[in-house]
Parts: sequence; C-alpha cells; structure tokens
Amino acid sequence: MHESAIRILGSKRIMAISTVRPDGWPQTTIVGYANAGFDIYFVIARSSQKFANIAHDARVSLAIGGEPRDVGDLKALFAGALAAEVTDLAEADQAWRLLKGRHPNLAWLEIPEQSQTALMRARCKHVSVLDYSLGIGHSDVIHFDGG
Repeated sequence: MHESAIRILGSKRIMAISTVRPDGWPQTTIVGYANAGFDIYFVIARSSQKFANIAHDARVSLAIGGEPRDVGDLKALFAGALAAEVTDLAEADQAWRLLKGRHPNLAWLEIPEQSQTALMRARCKHVSVLDYSLGIGHSDVIHFDGG
C-alpha cells in the first residue's frame, strides 16, 4: 500500500491543504507541492493566513487526487500531517530542487527569499489511500510512528 500512496503523490502537482485557524475553524487552500516519500514540500507567503495558522497549530490535513473518467478509476490520497518550516539548508535545497522538477514554471527561479516566503514540509502521520479499482469505496490506512 505504501507504493500505491507514493504513486499517487508522485503523479499530482496540486493539493488542498487545510489548516486550523486560531478560532478553531478549518481553512482550506490549494498549493503546489513536491514530495520525498511521505514528506511533502510547498512554499507559502509569510504574510498568509496559512502560515499564521500553521505557526499556531502544526496539524494540517491534505487532499490529493483528480477527477477520473470513470468512478472505478478513482485514486486519491488524504493525510493528516504535521507542518513545519524547513530550516536546514541541505533539506531546503533538496526540497526546492524537487519543487522545480515537479513544477516547470519554477524552473528558472532561485529559491524564494526567506523574508517573504517559507519553504514548508508536511510530514505525514496518517494516510488514507482511496483506490476504487479495488472496489467502490475501497480505502486503506497507513499510520506512521509518533502520529
């Protein structure tokens, strides 16, 4: 099942990410991402509500999928993860290379200025994989240690 989840993560470029607002309400937005296994990288503005929400509560929920031609072809991934800013320079360089490789529109850019943006990592703790080719509504769950 890990392989199926990694295939889904590697086949998409956009995800919905839900954060927890300070008042307890969820907030969902869309971001581009790249992954290294079950670590998912994305860039957000430091001035964004998303960044403020993550600073307040690191728990996020991710949804990655697409619209299949036939419902039996549906494959999607949903994850509960902990998000944090990437501060290690080697990890940041690797994450930026992954993002540029997944998103051709970033290929000519240097890593974003840290005063304006934050390079983030969402580390998956709970992953649900939907695969309707195995039956309508079929899902499997992966839990990672410490989650």
